[in-house]
Amino acid sequence: MSKILRTTGAVLGTLALAGTLAACGGDSLEKSKDKSSSSTSGGSSSTDGGKKGSLVIGAAGFTESAVLAELYAQVLSDAGYSTSVTTVKNRELYEPALEKGEIDVVPEYAATLTEFLNAKVNGDKAKDKPLASSDVTATLGELTKLAGPRGLKVLPAGGAVDQNAFAVTKEFAAKNNLKSLSDLGASKQKVKIAAGDECKIRPFCAPGLTSKYGIDVTGIDPKGVGTPGAKQAVKDGVDQLVLTTTTDATLDTYGLVLLQDDKKLQNADNVLPVVNAKDAGAPAIADALGKLTKALTTDDLVGLNRKVDAERAKPADVAKAYLQSKGLIKK
Repeated sequence: MSKILRTTGAVLGTLALAGTLAACGGDSLEKSKDKSSSSTSGGSSSTDGGKKGSLVIGAAGFTESAVLAELYAQVLSDAGYSTSVTTVKNRELYEPALEKGEIDVVPEYAATLTEFLNAKVNGDKAKDKPLASSDVTATLGELTKLAGPRGLKVLPAGGAVDQNAFAVTKEFAAKNNLKSLSDLGASKQKVKIAAGDECKIRPFCAPGLTSKYGIDVTGIDPKGVGTPGAKQAVKDGVDQLVLTTTTDATLDTYGLVLLQDDKKLQNADNVLPVVNAKDAGAPAIADALGKLTKALTTDDLVGLNRKVDAERAKPADVAKAYLQSKGLIKK
């Protein structure tokens, strides 16, 4: 999913999108679980029938998720598993696949996944009773309670944090005296958002910008979250606001600047692995991923994203170099 728009979707949106799973990746997921099939990753992962069995790591459709998935795949491969990476457009598609065991492991964001599952379990009531917050420990407690009955195991979160964020051009900010999202709301400027099409229903995207900041959102330009096309659209003035993330390493290239989330629309999102408890709940998997989680920092994420987005390196190569530099895999 876009940068994923890593925010929770409405239940109706979840059901509608889940219906397109076969068209958007269902076939590749089934093939990935076939032990004799070739890898769906960039080619970095082991497919030689590792001693401990096969694992499919899911990635969403944005740079950071692709890099994280490669990091997970390579540390697990080093630990003796045969791994492959498969990309599924968004959380509405890959989370059900994780529950079914079509995917074994995904890199996730604590607060966002908590509210996504909250919406699946509690429907519209979730809007009035959010379970995620800026307290990571409390959020993980709620997430664990939501995930367990769905056959999911939440592994410990680390210090690396990423959040949805919104950016405008430096010129637009200067012209309208904008430093924060509150400033944008007060300016009464009409804005079209370059984002994933799910932005229209996600409470931390268009609905939240309108309700919390009073921003006049005129529409969504479905170019993805933090993609080059999305940022270029804002740079060119086709759109006024782009949904990206706090770890976006290429904003400067497009002449963009983040607006401060001064009313804290976004919850703190610590990176963590979530696994299918039945197929990937082994202690060896948790141990391998835990070492990576403990080492990874927010600054690391920015640097890894920059290598892919600005320097055009492949996620698999970036992941390998990082893991070797940290002594997390054998050279």
